[in-house]
Amino acid sequence: MRIVLLGYMASGKSAIGKALAKKKDLKIIDLDSYIEEREQMSISNIFSDKGEIYFRKKEGEYLNELFDLYDNCIISVGGGTPCYGNNMDSISKNSTAIYLKASIDTIFNRLLRGAAKRPLVATIGTDNLKEYIAKHLFERSPYYERAHKTIKVDDKSIDENVNAILQLL
Repeated sequence: MRIVLLGYMASGKSAIGKALAKKKDLKIIDLDSYIEEREQMSISNIFSDKGEIYFRKKEGEYLNELFDLYDNCIISVGGGTPCYGNNMDSISKNSTAIYLKASIDTIFNRLLRGAAKRPLVATIGTDNLKEYIAKHLFERSPYYERAHKTIKVDDKSIDENVNAILQLL
């Protein structure tokens, strides 16, 4: 069983992924962490030093590498991963893709709570953040909606979301 969790930033991919992995006794792999390990630099440094095109190319390569390496695992991908190259085709073909669908308000509030860990919030500023999220969700939704399953994560605990996923599987 290979599960890919996808969705916008702050939708709960990491937290839900860890809890789901524990419950299913599966390995959890965060694609961004895997990229940082393989590239020996942070995602933000990859973007600033090598550019987004380089990052997106590597992101697709490392995603497929994970599919080659692991059969039984949960992979949490970055919010933009499904939207570039053939990544969504690859995700659909090689896993059960689950879209963690969060509303604009949920994402906004979670980003505000975790602002210190999210440099993007500081860059954009809270005044423009909701509009930024709305624009991104509009652009990315067609990719996210191609997932095999969708769960709405608004107003639910991590355990409730994990149980919702288990019922879908």
